[in-house]
Amino acid sequence: MRRPNNQPPKNRSGRPRYQNRRFDIDEFVETIGNDYHSWKPPVVTFIANRGVTPFQVLVSTLLSLRTKDEVTAVAAESLFKKARTPSELLKLGESRIRKLIYPVGFYPTKAKRLVEISHIIIDKHNGQVPDDMETLLELPGVGRKTANLVLVEGFQQEAICVDTHVHRISNRVGYVRTTTPEKTEFALRKKLPRKYWIHYNEMLVAFGQMICRPISPFCSRCPVNDMCPAIGVDKHR
Repeated sequence: MRRPNNQPPKNRSGRPRYQNRRFDIDEFVETIGNDYHSWKPPVVTFIANRGVTPFQVLVSTLLSLRTKDEVTAVAAESLFKKARTPSELLKLGESRIRKLIYPVGFYPTKAKRLVEISHIIIDKHNGQVPDDMETLLELPGVGRKTANLVLVEGFQQEAICVDTHVHRISNRVGYVRTTTPEKTEFALRKKLPRKYWIHYNEMLVAFGQMICRPISPFCSRCPVNDMCPAIGVDKHR
């Protein structure tokens, strides 16, 4: 049962304490899963749901790094109107790619990386995006977050993509106790039921964007506030 007002009791550190029952991962995922479709979804999931290829998921994910979703969506749409495959992208050339993806963050570097990756995919992988973690990580600029998202959204494989939202929220609710996104990924691999792996990222990103904000989260209208210890929360709404 949710608390009737917006001022929860405080713990010893002065942080808000909503929790009045034990955290339950199954109920947490079910509750967020019921609500997150009404929130703003991650841009890469939105693009993937339009039936794009693993290459387009990879490109969209790389464009999204350190860039707002709204900017990524426009840049991806602009680029995909001109090129949807590695060979088509190479025909554009690095200069043209830079203009098409502007103003995503670090767009000159990203344009260069997209050209490099396209060459590798054509020369070493017969024009197909690799579908395993180790090979994806060999691509320039591809880290574990990007690789996991490509596996999930591009190939529908069971993987756990951990970005800043997944890392923050998983620790805030006390499900894991970790210090970096990579450590969070491996902690989740050990305890998160596999049936939740594919959708965990998209649910928590939407939740983190709309409710469980990094600073001053909307605890008063959070659907799971009664099971959340709000670890690390100093201000809330």
